[in-house]
Amino acid sequence: MLPFLAQHLLEGLWGPFRLLESRLVLSFLGCISCAFFTWILLPRFWDRMPHDRGKAFVKGSEAARGKPTGAGLLMTGVFLVCAFFVMPFYGEYALIGCALFAIMLTGYLDDRSSTDWGQLKKGAFDLLISLFAAWVIAKWQGTTIWLPFIKGALPGGAILLPTWAFVLGGAALLWIMINVVNCSDGVDAVAGSLALYGLFAMGALLYACLGHEIVAKYLILPHVENGASWGIVLFTACGGLAAYLWYNAPPSQVLMGDAGSRFYGLLLGIAVLVAGNPFLFLVAAPILFVNGGAGLVKLLLLRGLKKCGLDTRPPLSSVDNPINPKNFATDEEAERQHPVVKLLHKYRFPIHDHCRKNMGWSNPQVLVRFMLLQTLLMPLFAIIMIKLR
Repeated sequence: MLPFLAQHLLEGLWGPFRLLESRLVLSFLGCISCAFFTWILLPRFWDRMPHDRGKAFVKGSEAARGKPTGAGLLMTGVFLVCAFFVMPFYGEYALIGCALFAIMLTGYLDDRSSTDWGQLKKGAFDLLISLFAAWVIAKWQGTTIWLPFIKGALPGGAILLPTWAFVLGGAALLWIMINVVNCSDGVDAVAGSLALYGLFAMGALLYACLGHEIVAKYLILPHVENGASWGIVLFTACGGLAAYLWYNAPPSQVLMGDAGSRFYGLLLGIAVLVAGNPFLFLVAAPILFVNGGAGLVKLLLLRGLKKCGLDTRPPLSSVDNPINPKNFATDEEAERQHPVVKLLHKYRFPIHDHCRKNMGWSNPQVLVRFMLLQTLLMPLFAIIMIKLR
């Protein structure tokens, strides 16, 4: 809205209003406004939020039980309003906003439900929304991609994909990003901090490199015409996430829940798709991908083994103060389990659970060490993606 007002109404009233056409100024305004309103509103509304039920198989979940959760509802609302004011209004952004709201809503309804929705139901919703978001990007952004180690015939070394391939591959990427962020949201501030790193990195890449025609040409990368506008979106989201982390720092006062983790996972995936290189997830979220991805792989393996008739319950001794002891195997039952099941339960996933239970790391140690690792890996993968082509 502000770019339209500056161009058609405000500039004639006072010359400096033309600054509202600057993508850099709009990025700053979006980030600051989203941070301010999220910071102000969160403590005023968290008493009305649902309360965390705890997770049956997660170490330390009793510490989160009873805390307000589902803060992603407010964070998404503030983000969408702020983005509306600082973004040029195009149909593409409105449809992506609908997808982001939908993924947040499915997470929030699960947060406030008295019983867990179940992985199959949530996974199906995630897939449908991912397919829709990938289709929107394919329709408005095109279906060209660029890859490390390979140069295509199109400008910037891009490769043109069939629409169906882009949509299916893009939906798979979005589904994975949604779930790796969600799986990583088990330690205070870890998922939020790592997602903040990723959003800022992708915003900078789209704004300063891919969105800048001269820089993109110099780096031999495809130019993303509206890359600077997408930078505004991501920097605005950074502001809201930073404000949330003010209250989520250990010991946390509020949790974003599935409503927030699914929203930020989808937004990170969309940023990677818009940038045109599916391997940029290694820049946006290397630790999130390894941490949450390991949890996803373990979950899929255990579900497959359970379908084969095997007892896949974790040992009762592996969890302190379990919510429902019936969900666990006694020591005698665990001893009779299949060797593959024993191996999967020996190493806890997501990896942050293994670090806390098996390695004795505290929550702040997990947070700081994961952030340090991501700080080292992000520029390394960025150099590989951009220069080794």
